[in-house]
Amino acid sequence: MGDEKTNKKKRSTGVNRRDFLASGGLTLGAAALASSSLKALGCADPSCQDKSGTGGQPMASDMGVIGDCTSGTLDPDLFLTHFDWGKVTKDLGDGKKRREYTFFAVDKEIEIAPGLFFPAWAYTSETPHDQDGNQIPGPGGKTGHVPGPTIRCREGDEIYIKFINQNNHPHTIHFHGYHSSEMDGSMKHQFVFQNETFEYEFMAEPFGLHLYHCHSVPLKRHIHKGLYGTYIIDPKEGREPARELVMVMNGFDTNFDGDNEIYAVNSVANHHMRYPIKVKKDELVRIYLVNTTEFDPINSFHLHANFFYENRTGTSMKAEYFTDTVMFCQGERSILEIRFPKTGLYMFHAHQSEFAELGWMGNFEVV
Repeated sequence: MGDEKTNKKKRSTGVNRRDFLASGGLTLGAAALASSSLKALGCADPSCQDKSGTGGQPMASDMGVIGDCTSGTLDPDLFLTHFDWGKVTKDLGDGKKRREYTFFAVDKEIEIAPGLFFPAWAYTSETPHDQDGNQIPGPGGKTGHVPGPTIRCREGDEIYIKFINQNNHPHTIHFHGYHSSEMDGSMKHQFVFQNETFEYEFMAEPFGLHLYHCHSVPLKRHIHKGLYGTYIIDPKEGREPARELVMVMNGFDTNFDGDNEIYAVNSVANHHMRYPIKVKKDELVRIYLVNTTEFDPINSFHLHANFFYENRTGTSMKAEYFTDTVMFCQGERSILEIRFPKTGLYMFHAHQSEFAELGWMGNFEVV
C-alpha cells in the first residue's frame, strides 16, 4: 500500500465522486480536479443543484473535457485497433500455429484525464506481432499500458506466454477460457514474485471474446490498478471482414476511497469525445467490448440513433440480440456489430449517467 499512500498524498484532490459530480465533473477539466473543496470549485452555493439550468457552471452542458492528455503515457487510439498475434514459432498444420509472447508486469503512472495521473500496474508485451508475423509497436511501448495488450489468435492455436514480474508485488495472469488448473494463475502457489518468471501454455479454446487479468490478492486492488486485457480467439472459419475495435470499460479510484472518480473506455476520460472514432458509412463495425470496472456492480454501453447486434461472449456465430444498450457485470463481454447507414456524429456512452458525466463518453464520426 506504500505506493498508493505516497501517490495519494501527492495527487489527492480531496474531492470524492459525489462532490466531483456536483462540481460539473470533467467539463471543468484538470483545474477542477486540483481543487481541494467544493467551495474552491465554485459549488458551495446551492445554485449548483439548480435543475433549471447548469447551476452557474460555465460549459457544464458541453459533456466533454477541456484540455488534452499530453504526457503520452497512454495511447487509446493505437490501442483501439491493436492486436498482438504473437510470434509464430511453429506451424501445427490444419491452419493452427504455435504463438509465443513475452509479457511483463510493471509500475507505470498514467494520465487518465488532462493533468490527472494514476499510479497503475500494467502489463506490456516485449515484441508484439501483427497477423502477418511482422513486429509492430505496441501501445505504451515497453513501459506498459492500461488495458494490457490485446492477445489475438485462432481456435486450436498453441499459446505460450513467458510472464516476468518486474513489480514489487506478486502477480499472475489468469485467462478466461479452457486450460489446465496448473495454468490458471489463481492459486497462492502460482503467484509470481518480483523478478520471477512463469510460463503459461495452453490451447486456444473456445473461440470467442475473453479476457485476462491478475488474480493475486487482494483481487480488487490488482484489477483496479490496471492488470487486465483482452484475449480474442477467432473461430476456425473466421468472421466477416469488418472495421474492428477493442473497447475495455474501466474506472479509476483516484483518492483510494473505494469509489471511482473517473470512468472511460480504454482508460482516458472522454478521449473519443475529443477525437471521434472514424468509420465509413455502411461498413461493418465490430466492437470487442469488455467490462473490467472495479467497485461498481455493472457498467453499460449505449449507442445513439442506431442499433447493433450483440453476441454474448462471442462463442456463437449468431448474434442473440438486436438492441442499442447492453449491461455487464465485471468480466462480462460481448461482440457488437453495427452498420451506420447515414453519415454524421453518433454518440456512445455508459447509460449510468454518473459514469457518462465522469468520462465514459465518445463519438463515432461516420464519413
